[in-house]
Amino acid sequence: MFGICNLANIPLRLEPSDRSELISQVLFGEHFSILEENLKWSKIMLQFDDYEGWIDNKQFKKISEEQFSQLSKESIVLSSDLIEYITSPNNLLMPVGLGSSLSFLNYNAINTEKFSFEGLKISGIKPKSNIINTAFMYLNAPYLWGGKTPFGIDCSGFTQMVYKLNGYKLLRDASQQAHQGEALSFIEESEPGDLAFFDNDEGNIIHVGIIMDDNYIIHASGKVRIDRLDHLGIYNADVNKHTHKLRVIKKII
Repeated sequence: MFGICNLANIPLRLEPSDRSELISQVLFGEHFSILEENLKWSKIMLQFDDYEGWIDNKQFKKISEEQFSQLSKESIVLSSDLIEYITSPNNLLMPVGLGSSLSFLNYNAINTEKFSFEGLKISGIKPKSNIINTAFMYLNAPYLWGGKTPFGIDCSGFTQMVYKLNGYKLLRDASQQAHQGEALSFIEESEPGDLAFFDNDEGNIIHVGIIMDDNYIIHASGKVRIDRLDHLGIYNADVNKHTHKLRVIKKII
């Protein structure tokens, strides 16, 4: 069984309960396989990053295996403005956020609601120099554990979405992203767009951010913000101390 998100975004939860932890979000147009199903909830695996969780059965529509395969082969087309609108012949007006997936709109068999989109779109692989410009679109977005939008985002959701909008695939969690790419020995070797990862006292990767020019970093901590980066980690001038301990720098592109 397979499905697609036909709402602006829906919560992906750890367990099949409205009270369960939000672990991620499924944005408009994202498609997935259904691993388990009960009366109210479905456990899904997102096609883009294989991330698993539970969603409410009232918040998506089912598609066929053939349609799932079709979409999986398609080039990814995403909305590229902070907020745009999906319309339909019955006067529906639905806001969708930055990074919503639009590829399915061309398939009448899937797009049975006859949704249309006339906003800004982005597709294909962009140069690494574009990463920081995209990151700025999320500046001051509030931190939200499990979030993937400018209205609430976590550290790895931020890096994943910035890279996705530029045509690159990152896994969902910081601990997973830390296994991607090539490790660099020193901050001095890094370029804008590289990723810096940070660990806790037990050595577990718990945070990630995007390196900028001149030893700055943009990351989601309280909000998407810009701080200093040195060999110890992230230095937050607002509180006059290091807030995250540097573990490794990775070159993904």
